[in-house]
Amino acid sequence: MDRDDSVRIPLLGMSPAELEAVAAEFGLRRFAAGQMARRLYVGRVESIDEMTELPQRVRQAMSERYSVGRSAPVHEALSSDGTAKYLFASRSAGIDCLVPGTGGGIDVESVFIPDRDRATLCVSSQAGCRMGCRFCMTGAQGFHGQLTAAGILNQIFSVPGAERLTNVVFMGMGEPLDNVGEVLKAISVMTAPWGMAWSPRRITVSTIGHLSGLRRLLDETDVHVAVSVHTPYPDERLGLMPVQRAFPLRDVVELLRGYDFAHQRRLSAEYIMWSGVNDDLRHADELARLLRGTSCRVNLIRFHAIPGFEGRPSPRERMERFRDRLNDLGVTATIRASRGEDIQAACGMLAGAKRAAGEGAE
Repeated sequence: MDRDDSVRIPLLGMSPAELEAVAAEFGLRRFAAGQMARRLYVGRVESIDEMTELPQRVRQAMSERYSVGRSAPVHEALSSDGTAKYLFASRSAGIDCLVPGTGGGIDVESVFIPDRDRATLCVSSQAGCRMGCRFCMTGAQGFHGQLTAAGILNQIFSVPGAERLTNVVFMGMGEPLDNVGEVLKAISVMTAPWGMAWSPRRITVSTIGHLSGLRRLLDETDVHVAVSVHTPYPDERLGLMPVQRAFPLRDVVELLRGYDFAHQRRLSAEYIMWSGVNDDLRHADELARLLRGTSCRVNLIRFHAIPGFEGRPSPRERMERFRDRLNDLGVTATIRASRGEDIQAACGMLAGAKRAAGEGAE
């Protein structure tokens, strides 16, 4: 009886040292690890049988225990503005994208955003999220598991148009730094010479301000960082984001002050705007005070309505006034263009798809 594909170990996400261990398991010399890495991350093979440098008998034996870890999206939605949203099964034939023992039962979404000569992919790092932000549909789903590095990279490798990607942002489902180990493994593959060899400046990680994970990200990578702020006042932020209690915004900003964002990488603050809640000049002034002494930019984001949250989007003129006040105070601020709202692909709208236990990803 054949082994079920779902229990095979994905090679995607493995480092050279891990691939050397796989090579040794099948009696191959160390240089075979480099061959596998090139096939995985440069050649982007979809099956072990495509690793033709390896003897056929080895490929056959390896396929009984391992898989590449590639799995195509199971659903696609196209926006009128050209944005595309893709649903990836968290568990399907050939790949299990979840860290064992962390949950299951909900699929994950990625968003492909073309913009002239740029193509950005918004990737998920968790199935659901446990941060509980009141204005986010992902948070309303609860937490259903940590994505492995293979599950993260599969979105980047298997999304249609993958060869066109210029940037990746960890702004999909989940809090990336609540899954920092697997996120760092994925970033290592993306930036290492033996992997995809991307510049770290092509990658942005968005966080609510998970302090221990943020410290690791800052110490171990040079990627851009985006922090979810949404209001400079602690009590207001606590009402919107329960994690304010565990990760106070002022502690987050103080940590960020200790790192250089003037050269290699960029720091930005994400600020969703609600009418009559956080969009007056008092908030702009306090936000400028909070960010004083940093090189942080501010991205102002129009709120996208979701079920169960009563906030209303700020009018455009109030957003522009807020932006102009920040700029006058020396804080660079821009209004982010909204993309994919008609297919629920805009900021805060990703929810995945929950399936019954045992149901296939068809």
